[in-house]
Amino acid sequence: MSREIIEAMRALAREKGIPEERLVAALEDALLSAYKKQPDSAKYARVELDQESGDYRVIELLVPEMLEAGLIVETIDEQSYEDPETGEWVEPTDVEIPAEKLAEHREEIPEQDVTPDDFGRIAAQTAKQVILQRIREAERDMMYDEFADRVGEMVTGIVQQSDNRYTLLQLRDRVEALLPRSEQVFGERYDHNQRLKAVIKEVSQSAKGPSIIVSRRDPEVIRALFELEVPEIADGLVEITGVAREPGYRSKIAVVSHAQGVDPVGACVGPRGSRVRMVVSELKGEKIDIIPFNDEPGRFIAKALSPAQVREVFIDDEQRQATVVVPDEDLTKAIGREGQNVRLAARLTGWRIDIKKASDVMAQAASTGGDGAEVEEPQGDGRCQAVLTSGRRCPNAALPGSIFCGLPVHQALVRFGSVEVALLEDLPEEELDALADPDKSQEDVQEIVTRAEEAYAERVAAEGPLEVYDEQAEGEVDEDGTALAEDAELVADEPEPVAEDGADAAAETVGASAADDATGPEDGSSA
Repeated sequence: MSREIIEAMRALAREKGIPEERLVAALEDALLSAYKKQPDSAKYARVELDQESGDYRVIELLVPEMLEAGLIVETIDEQSYEDPETGEWVEPTDVEIPAEKLAEHREEIPEQDVTPDDFGRIAAQTAKQVILQRIREAERDMMYDEFADRVGEMVTGIVQQSDNRYTLLQLRDRVEALLPRSEQVFGERYDHNQRLKAVIKEVSQSAKGPSIIVSRRDPEVIRALFELEVPEIADGLVEITGVAREPGYRSKIAVVSHAQGVDPVGACVGPRGSRVRMVVSELKGEKIDIIPFNDEPGRFIAKALSPAQVREVFIDDEQRQATVVVPDEDLTKAIGREGQNVRLAARLTGWRIDIKKASDVMAQAASTGGDGAEVEEPQGDGRCQAVLTSGRRCPNAALPGSIFCGLPVHQALVRFGSVEVALLEDLPEEELDALADPDKSQEDVQEIVTRAEEAYAERVAAEGPLEVYDEQAEGEVDEDGTALAEDAELVADEPEPVAEDGADAAAETVGASAADDATGPEDGSSA
């Protein structure tokens, strides 16, 4: 063998990016295969190649009989297998001791040089085929090693062909990836020579080389696209903590900032929405909601239901279930088309979410006593059911679907299961605001409710119960149904005095009638 072949082998190694030692081993195996095709070739042999001069030697291994028998038994034991159909062990035939086992006992095996003078044309052709095969195997292994560690990474390819089964992407020279139908986004069209971004889903070995499967449906596509467009994410200042996606329709991502002064939502949106617009453009118009991550589940769930406004969130930590109260007009927004919005929010937060209308919650609270016992629901007349500290009912009209008006103090009565504003009289202003705050946690609200109930019980014990005006005792109301306050009659808690003479009989009758009206359900007041 001439030195030119060694130089050509080194040039090939540099061109293909294959380690030179691997090509030398391939050349030695090729020469050994060519030698084995020669008549009267040795049973056990190896080839040694001098990389400087290009000379080679064929060394015959004179394996002792006892050692050969022992190595054959070991090889049979290692290569035997159980037939899955019959359950019997199958032993290999024509057993040949591997070169690795012979190398382990090299000191016990005599050797002799049996290098032939000329391999001939057939031997050279065999050597050429073996070398080409080893080069192809080396290229496949290198390609597999390159992409096996890049699962989940974004790659850009050029569409080579597309049909109803898959789309073929060329990643680089002689490297192609498959985009199967199951990983394509419904409604997207892939044209020839179109540049397309996708994430590597799976890399596996096959007879024709590594099989690279890419995806456009995977949620990691959203994460990878934002990493490309947002420098703060690439630098680690902003992190995407979660992604929920329905490919082709809508996605929600949760982001958090690890640097003071960096707004995670603003960084992802970009100046005038330029960054998120690039991501939406790559996804062919898929809508994206960017949600700030919060360690408190209630606030995080409320934000995840964007664009709907949330009044309250009740958390069940054991069941990981959240009950969300939204205004009546935002119910459809919270649920989304075919439940899409709440479904994405549940995936993003990891909580089961149950959405209820505010009117239903208020009605349920109004029909439940303070101890949780069911009471008769007051029959509304269109007015606010709240009873002021003066004893009169609120003159405002009730909100649609509610028994109270829009005053935050009156709406806060829903949490007490009562209609008396006197319950809230001793609360400071900041606690009243907390009761009306939909983002306030249920634990903090319960503390405020408990303090208010204790203060009210002490005041009732000292001053007596609230005296309530019966505004319909005389039956005089104006045109819009509001009772005339100046004609209202005070109904005391004491029993009616007994008339001393017949002249006061009419007064007794009027007083009794007023007492009956005060305890009736028409105005919804309670003594």
